[in-house]
Amino acid sequence: MYRILMVDDDTEVLEINRKYFEEKECRVEICDEAERTVDVAKKFLPDCILLDVMMPEMDGFQVCRELRKITQVPILFLSGKVSEDDKIFGFESGADDYIEKPYSIKEVYVRIVSNIRRSKERLEKSGNSDILTVPPLKIETRQHKVYFHEEEIAFSTKEYDILIYLANHVNIDVTYEEIGKVVWGVYDENDRRSVMVYVSRLRKKLKNYTGMDNIISTVWSKGYRMEVH
Repeated sequence: MYRILMVDDDTEVLEINRKYFEEKECRVEICDEAERTVDVAKKFLPDCILLDVMMPEMDGFQVCRELRKITQVPILFLSGKVSEDDKIFGFESGADDYIEKPYSIKEVYVRIVSNIRRSKERLEKSGNSDILTVPPLKIETRQHKVYFHEEEIAFSTKEYDILIYLANHVNIDVTYEEIGKVVWGVYDENDRRSVMVYVSRLRKKLKNYTGMDNIISTVWSKGYRMEVH
């Protein structure tokens, strides 16, 4: 049974979606006031959060940033704001997925399940391993921490997932599809742009450290490669 928190100022939409997810044997909590979201999440402890963007008082991007201070569960935006900039801003705010309105509720459910499973698999794997080293990077997989020598580098969940995948495939070409499946569990060609956004953010953070600016190279029309010599 999955625990789903839905946040939207449209109560009619909340009730319609609640009924569908409860028929899937999910436990559902709804919140129609953005500013209450963090408190509700602390009490309900959801496995996944569905978050609208356009809400009064406090928009979904702000809410997502506040949620990321207290939880690492998957956050999925459901939004009518569908420009590329909106999506990028959503991912930069800490979201795991961005679904355009109007949407198929069946697809939303599949994406919920996929994101929850990937999140749980990541936690299970981190509990069975110790340290992954890609000199001069050291990755403590139990704690989900990355160090450049002794300095910790902060990454979002998805950036970390991509870094781990690349670090486990050093000097091997990895495709957009492979990365997409690692991050979301599913992939189609429309996800390529999102993969590129996350890798760009990962590179931007790494380039601030000596010798890290070229560690991830682009494999033209295919994907990426972590170069370690």
